[in-house]
Amino acid sequence: MRSEVESVLEVIRNALRMDGGDIELVEIADDGVVSVKLTGACAGCPFSQMTLKNFVERELKKNVDGIKEVVAV
Repeated sequence: MRSEVESVLEVIRNALRMDGGDIELVEIADDGVVSVKLTGACAGCPFSQMTLKNFVERELKKNVDGIKEVVAV
């Protein structure tokens, strides 16, 4: 599952980098919760929670079976 998540995150990274941000995979828990760290411009952006839920979480759930939630750490 980790390689699938990394593959999807690479696509997401390309979009985030266009705005000066980035994302790092921290952990994938057994219960399907993915922990990520938003960096760069995304770290302090007031829209980071929307980006996390409406973009990152949506793409991971759509492309990787077993993902339940994405949380920022």
